[in-house]
Amino acid sequence: MKSSQHNGAGTLSIGALAAQFGMATHVLRHWEAMGLLHPGRDAGGRRRYGPDDLTRVATILVLKEAGLGLTTIGSLSTTVDRATRQEILRPAAEELRSRIAAAQASLALIEGGLNCEHEEVTRCPNYQRLIAERTGS
Repeated sequence: MKSSQHNGAGTLSIGALAAQFGMATHVLRHWEAMGLLHPGRDAGGRRRYGPDDLTRVATILVLKEAGLGLTTIGSLSTTVDRATRQEILRPAAEELRSRIAAAQASLALIEGGLNCEHEEVTRCPNYQRLIAERTGS
């Protein structure tokens, strides 16, 4: 690793940290502006990221992959109370359950089309059932 990216104190530059996670440096600056990251600074005022920052970035990425927004992630990072954490996560869990149900319904429709032996899709009993449910007939 170049000396401009890593100093002897075990810290990373913003560029090195961003590269480690395959992201742009402006993302890390944005997260810092939102209060999600708090990097140290060297004598020249440049950001320096240590092992705790590495863990924090990985945590943010995992939570984003789970569907949480940065505001929610920020709220989670400032609470140590279990009840508050549950309050924060409950709506996210409900939204995710809803998206999973919609995805399962979509998959059922597509699999029904793949498995239907009718030449014309409108004659497929699965298709007719789905349309009847949608139209209320």
